[in-house]
Amino acid sequence: MNILIIEDETAAAINLKAIIKKVLPQCNIIDVLESIEESVEFFSKPNHIKPDLVFMDIHLADGESFRIFDKVDISSPIIFTTAYDEYALRAFKVNSIDYLLKPINVEDMRNAITKFSRLSGSDQNQYKERVNNMIETTKRENQRVFLIHYKDKIIPLSIDDVAFFYTANERVSAFTFSGERYTVDRTLEVLQSSLPEDEFFRANRQFIISRNAVKDIAVWFGSRLSLNLTLETPEKIIIPKARVPEFKQWLMAIQPSN
Repeated sequence: MNILIIEDETAAAINLKAIIKKVLPQCNIIDVLESIEESVEFFSKPNHIKPDLVFMDIHLADGESFRIFDKVDISSPIIFTTAYDEYALRAFKVNSIDYLLKPINVEDMRNAITKFSRLSGSDQNQYKERVNNMIETTKRENQRVFLIHYKDKIIPLSIDDVAFFYTANERVSAFTFSGERYTVDRTLEVLQSSLPEDEFFRANRQFIISRNAVKDIAVWFGSRLSLNLTLETPEKIIIPKARVPEFKQWLMAIQPSN
């Protein structure tokens, strides 16, 4: 059996390989890919080895792994892995899609592989269709709600409540319209790839802003723009000159028509 692993954490990939080898000692692990970009490149090659099974982490360094399917067709059965038992996994359960919650153990691995080994040709086709439906559902839902670790709880945070995301000292925070601040365990790059483009804009290296938070705009030095939001921000939001045309286009596109 040829197995492909898509996992961006070195320790997790090593652990996954060890567990797979315990369950399937004769298997051939083709490769370990670490990003969306590497995965797309792998499946785009006309002569690539087709995996009999793919283990795919949901959260990769350059975005949600579901975005791989936007660019390439993957016919191999997939077992998704994740460290977050978040609301989006309802889609896996409803559609009978297997996933493994980290830390992964041998028993769970054995059960998942046994299930896939029993799939007939028609079962695999039905499975592929369910995967595609699940991916589209999960991508839409992931754009609307994040699960936030707050004190000793995990709470859902709707993007409708978020005025802006801000990063400083390698920490990303979500600021709500009501004044709360929550730590988010994703980079601005990952957030940018998952948020609706018509509702959120990457203003600069520090900020992603909601269109509903924009109060007014001032012309700044060097043909840049200065934004004022409906609530106080940790620092002034400056749109770089190179991004001004894109920002104006985004802002005009979201204005209600008369």
